[in-house]
Amino acid sequence: MTTMFPKKDWSTQERRALTAIEIEANLAQHPGWQLHAGALEKTYRFANYHETMAFVNAVAFIAHAQDHHPDLSVHYGRCVVRLNTHDVQGISGTDFECAARIDALLAAP
Repeated sequence: MTTMFPKKDWSTQERRALTAIEIEANLAQHPGWQLHAGALEKTYRFANYHETMAFVNAVAFIAHAQDHHPDLSVHYGRCVVRLNTHDVQGISGTDFECAARIDALLAAP
């Protein structure tokens, strides 16, 4: 299977908290994501519960592969995704990489 994202061994990646300037620069490259209470956050909307749950399961697959686990708030037609890196007590590059992978799930072919 080919992918637009190169495979990484996430368990060996050094993570560090990004500075406020780095976070703002990265946010500019990730439409729809915003800084909220110390985490990156985005709300995804769907037509029904089945679509929402399919999205949630795909996010879980991505998160597990990255050894990174976002907070998900699941509702009938929407899912709120919150990303931060607990071991650095802030937002890391891994959060933005995970955001890009999640956005790619819904990108038009």
